[in-house]
Amino acid sequence: MRKGKRGRGAAGKTVVFGILKRGGKVFTKVVDDTRSTTLMPVIVRKLAPDSVVYTDCYRSYNALDVSDFRHERINHSALFATGKNHINGIENFWNQAKRVLRKYNGIPKESFPLFHKECEFRFNYGTPKQQLKTLKEWADI
Repeated sequence: MRKGKRGRGAAGKTVVFGILKRGGKVFTKVVDDTRSTTLMPVIVRKLAPDSVVYTDCYRSYNALDVSDFRHERINHSALFATGKNHINGIENFWNQAKRVLRKYNGIPKESFPLFHKECEFRFNYGTPKQQLKTLKEWADI
């Protein structure tokens, strides 16, 4: 049995918001909470105004219905996908990140954003060989 409460209502946990471009890269950000007023500025900064945004039915995403985005929801209590309407890619990222981070048996709160960004990097840059190539390019080595 896992320690602590899981999911969005888990008190004391670090809140991370994520966006995945279809067939592209994931972007994550540690945020203070999951209110619309917190999430919408991140969404507006990262997405083109005419984007189609797929989400689950969480109430904070209601603001997308009255935005410049086209908003499609998937109700996970009914089904997980309807054609292209799914959020399986970002769910895949969360599962990979949790699996990697779990092996540390706890991460200090101040270090958590760096550990999470490492998960983001590994997801976005594929195989270890591709990751090493990217890091060498960035470091000019």
